[in-house]
Amino acid sequence: MAITSGRNIWCLCSSIVLVIATASAQADTKLFESVQVTPGGEYTFGIEGPAANLDGNLFVVNFGKPGTIGRLPVGRAASELFATLPEGSVGNAIRFDRSGTMFIADYKKHNIFAIPKGATEPVVWFHSDEMKQPNDITLARDGTIYASDPNWKGREGHIWRIAKAADGSVQGQVMSAPRAMGTTNGIDLGPDGKTLYVGESSSGQIWSYAINGNELTGAKMVKAFQPDTIDGLRTDVAGRLFVARILKGTIAVMKPNGAVEREIALKGKEPTNLAFGGSDGKTVFVTQRQGGFIEAFRTDQQGREHCLQRGRC
Repeated sequence: MAITSGRNIWCLCSSIVLVIATASAQADTKLFESVQVTPGGEYTFGIEGPAANLDGNLFVVNFGKPGTIGRLPVGRAASELFATLPEGSVGNAIRFDRSGTMFIADYKKHNIFAIPKGATEPVVWFHSDEMKQPNDITLARDGTIYASDPNWKGREGHIWRIAKAADGSVQGQVMSAPRAMGTTNGIDLGPDGKTLYVGESSSGQIWSYAINGNELTGAKMVKAFQPDTIDGLRTDVAGRLFVARILKGTIAVMKPNGAVEREIALKGKEPTNLAFGGSDGKTVFVTQRQGGFIEAFRTDQQGREHCLQRGRC
């Protein structure tokens, strides 16, 4: 009995030391300083769609070859194959809902795939031949998906709303908007769940809209960067926008009014997208087209999506 008690006390003390050490390491990490976290060349030129689940794992599309999804396990420095999409499909964006289901935007075959928590086999959640892509997606509290659908050659685009109908079927349609959109690309909801931010790559502009059912209203230009210099974007719980400045090699952090707080210098020069993850949702992972790797930095607020997955937003 004494031996067992001693072992339990030793284990408890060891656990406390580990927790303190981990907290201390996080505290010592400088905010907004990015470091490379995976080897170069793991992912193709189409590296995109990062998303983290609540277990701390990060998922990224096009691991090794197009049509795959890689997983960077928590605490690891190299990715591994997680899933392969059906022949001809290529993912571009990943998001998680509150149940842990993964959704993947397939821009080649015009699908939204779903992979339930604990599974690895993708199933078609929604398909439409009327879509040009989809490119990026974001999820609301009720599971509604908003998808950007760019026409790159025409330099214009739309936003789709995809949700379950009363009969349980999944329905999608193009949302009406008060203005003609450019090439819709990066997309995310604000922490209020009622504001949709859309980046237009062709113009370099970021717009906000109010959501009213299948309508987008109250269009406001938040910020105009140089044309063709923005890609993915995410929001945090404070309402700030984190924007991937592809070709500039930075992540712009800005307030909802468009005021840029800072531009975070990255290791790679072609960031395609980003996602909040880590145990507290304050680690930002960035996918780098230049070099095919992932880098990361710490921030001072958790991401909206991380908060949403925990059921707190």
